[in-house]
Amino acid sequence: MMSASSPDLSAASRVHLPEGTWPTVLDFLVDRFPSVGRDAWAERMREGRVLGADGLPIAVGDPFRAGAVVRYFRDVGAEAVIPFAERIVHVDEHLVVVDKPHFLPVMPAGRFVEETLSRRVVRALGNPDLVALHRLDRGTAGLVLFSACPSTRDAYQRLFRERRIDKTYEALAAPLPDLTFPLTRATRIERGEPFFRMREVDGEPNAWTRIDTIDRRGDRWRYALQPVTGRKHQLRVHMMGLGAPLIGDALYPDPMTEDPTDFSNPLRLLASELRFVDPLDGRERVFRSDRILDD
Repeated sequence: MMSASSPDLSAASRVHLPEGTWPTVLDFLVDRFPSVGRDAWAERMREGRVLGADGLPIAVGDPFRAGAVVRYFRDVGAEAVIPFAERIVHVDEHLVVVDKPHFLPVMPAGRFVEETLSRRVVRALGNPDLVALHRLDRGTAGLVLFSACPSTRDAYQRLFRERRIDKTYEALAAPLPDLTFPLTRATRIERGEPFFRMREVDGEPNAWTRIDTIDRRGDRWRYALQPVTGRKHQLRVHMMGLGAPLIGDALYPDPMTEDPTDFSNPLRLLASELRFVDPLDGRERVFRSDRILDD
């Protein structure tokens, strides 16, 4: 049984409780993570593996409180090692910027816990309060912002909520010689089938991406993608909708069986630049990735 007095909180996953009417924390967790099951969550609680923000155990009957932070320890088997290194670009009291490699998840999920960017950065900097302010798909490489200080976290989170951060991605895909660039792709994106894929549907647009070209040589053009909104898989779905799915995409246009130990064909998508006005001191901040997409 885990000691509740000195748990390694840096190894825990974290969830912020939203507004809702769940009677207990257990009821929320069962609803939020149905694949785990009520009995398994209750067992984790009895073993002291579900904790509050203060590191103290949450009991089976503890009431749900919107806004609270819950930390929990997940059950995973042996993880496949991701043989690529992240690079820490910037560190200060409030903000950490990390350049993520392809294939490395940002947050613990599914079969990955230790082999995630969050866990690696927490270990490297020794700060269990580090929280990713946004996410990249596992297959996407590039820049990720982390909040390093709980008291200033919401100021940086508001940059994303209020669309006050400019994100530029580079991507490799087939040529689109019949289109005039730059252009804006504005469509409605909703969840498709299977549930983890998204699709464009008729209706009022809810996703906008500015698209331009960087290099038009050969049979793989290099594109600059600037998402205005942040729908799941938005860039991948928009490029597919134009007729040029990204090179190395295992989901679009057709999902392929993924081998977690095969690193031979990465998704050619890179979060190459982040630009914003720092909410704490008003100065412009620009961060750029040193990575180069391999043709």
